[in-house]
Amino acid sequence: MKSFEWNPGSLLEMSGYYWKTCTLHTGVKLDVFTTIGSEVLSADDINERLRTDKRGLVMLLNALSAMALLVKENDTYTNSPPALTFLSKTSKHYIGFMILHHHHLMESWHKMDTAILEGKPTRNRSSFSDDDWRESFLMGMFNMGMAIAPGLSKALDLSGCRRLIDFGGGPGTFAIHFCLANPGLTASVYDLETTRPFAERTIKQFNASDRVDFISGNYIEDDIRFPNSFDAAWLSHILHGEGPDQASDIIQKAVSALKPGSKIFIHDFILNDTRDGPLFPALFSINMYLGTPEGQSYSETEISDMLTANGISHIKRLSFEGPTQSGIISGILS
Repeated sequence: MKSFEWNPGSLLEMSGYYWKTCTLHTGVKLDVFTTIGSEVLSADDINERLRTDKRGLVMLLNALSAMALLVKENDTYTNSPPALTFLSKTSKHYIGFMILHHHHLMESWHKMDTAILEGKPTRNRSSFSDDDWRESFLMGMFNMGMAIAPGLSKALDLSGCRRLIDFGGGPGTFAIHFCLANPGLTASVYDLETTRPFAERTIKQFNASDRVDFISGNYIEDDIRFPNSFDAAWLSHILHGEGPDQASDIIQKAVSALKPGSKIFIHDFILNDTRDGPLFPALFSINMYLGTPEGQSYSETEISDMLTANGISHIKRLSFEGPTQSGIISGILS
């Protein structure tokens, strides 16, 4: 594990870092960055559009300027280039939905001590929450998928594959890009019926309706029956939501949909075998503890063992590393 020198200054900086986090979240939640767009606006101009308390708004704008997200000049404000690119809804690179998803998780993190004392989650699962939470979760998955899928789709070996199932595929970001990068490949996104509108909207956005469809279902509760229908399975960020037995069962259900010789890919936040790193998967394991009865991050060996137990061979860790330290383990159905 990488060493870091803790001292009173660095400890207090870490302790108070949530001030910056809350300032960013508030800017996104109030849609400050979209409101400003490419314009140069005064606080009065912005307040006229947002209808806030002006005194508080000015403090927020000044703090966002101090964070280099806004640029203040002569009592006017404009977006910095990164803010315009990533925090304005007019940009195709907008990541605000994932930031709002993080915002919705904050209260459960604030209650981490309660969770550890009582041994139970302090929030409901995002995919089963109210409409606002579900939208920020699913579209946040789209935000994160768009940061990875276009490049990964050109590097992932799907040669020889004709039909792919994207287990728990959410808005279908990966399935869409895998098809766009592999002529002749078609895909099915398998997820909850409540996810269908988001997936169909995304599929239509990429003009992929002729190659990507949606199958509604629950990969936890349903007795899945797609015998030998697919020759590739993609499981992205779904194992961590369950305990070890249920995670292995999910893999078994995915395998049941595959023909012999098919490929399976597990994309997740993968811990090392001592479970004390990398940092993001270790923290994410806490996140799942706070929101699910048994969810956690898994180590490379644990995932490999689950695959082996379900008839998968030629298991290997790919060289890919995502922006939040995610990894991919692949294998072949014997």
